[in-house]
Amino acid sequence: MLAQIAATLLPVFLIAGSGAAYGRFRTPDIQGLNTLNMELFVPLLVFSVMADRDVPLVDYAGLALAATVIVLGSGLLLWPVARWLKQDVKTFLPPMMFNNSGNMGIPLIVLAFGEAALPAAVVLFIVEMVLHFSVGLWMLSPGTPLWRLLRIPIVLASLVGLAVNLSGLSLPSWLLEAMSMLGEISIPLMLFALGVRMLDIDFSDWRTGMLGALLCPLSGVILALPMVLLFDLDSTSVAALWVFAALPPAVLNYLVAEQYRQEPHRVASLVLIGNLGSLVVMPLVLWLVFSYQG
Repeated sequence: MLAQIAATLLPVFLIAGSGAAYGRFRTPDIQGLNTLNMELFVPLLVFSVMADRDVPLVDYAGLALAATVIVLGSGLLLWPVARWLKQDVKTFLPPMMFNNSGNMGIPLIVLAFGEAALPAAVVLFIVEMVLHFSVGLWMLSPGTPLWRLLRIPIVLASLVGLAVNLSGLSLPSWLLEAMSMLGEISIPLMLFALGVRMLDIDFSDWRTGMLGALLCPLSGVILALPMVLLFDLDSTSVAALWVFAALPPAVLNYLVAEQYRQEPHRVASLVLIGNLGSLVVMPLVLWLVFSYQG
């Protein structure tokens, strides 16, 4: 089992480490890479998975609902904790709710459970992204109009891919293959970009960062347990949900906090120390999942 965990995590950390090593000696345009990834490669990955008729998306409705409960429930669960600890809820709660389902979640789930888990990983990522750009933005700026969601390439790709899948329309295999090949670029690129971002870690507010590194996966796992018992999910979806629940905060939380001037340096500590904490959390979660499956 240790070999299985190592085979899953080592590629993730090696690719992220390559990004950190390259970023140490060079100054790559990581913002440009992230823009390219989020506006082209990731939407193509999402569309190619969702438009594939061999993927019965209706079967993932329970998984999507469970993920929604985990994301929103984490905020509700930790809101009194944040108030008790005298944390600004606008600063502290979004990183606890919106996890790294893109940069870390998709690669980790696929490496751990195979290509058959890619649709589940993409569904979880879409849920997190849509909630982040709706509920998350509303938390920071209550006047944000929800129609802005339609301007996000990932949301558009999700809606069109879902419509194609449910309509029964069969796209040419060569078209889906080309989109899939381009989309798969996004997976290692997410990890590489995460590694570069890790160089910006700020330890000035390490106490808040350590607190988030503990509470983010803990709240997710607590909420995942009743979801696994309540919904009739297949084994791959259950495994993917456990990993999703334990993921650290998304790097996007820092970018959004910077845009809305919501204590970005403190959010950076929550995000980056939380991702460092995943070096301990994710092996433990994978060990539990593999033990359960075995």
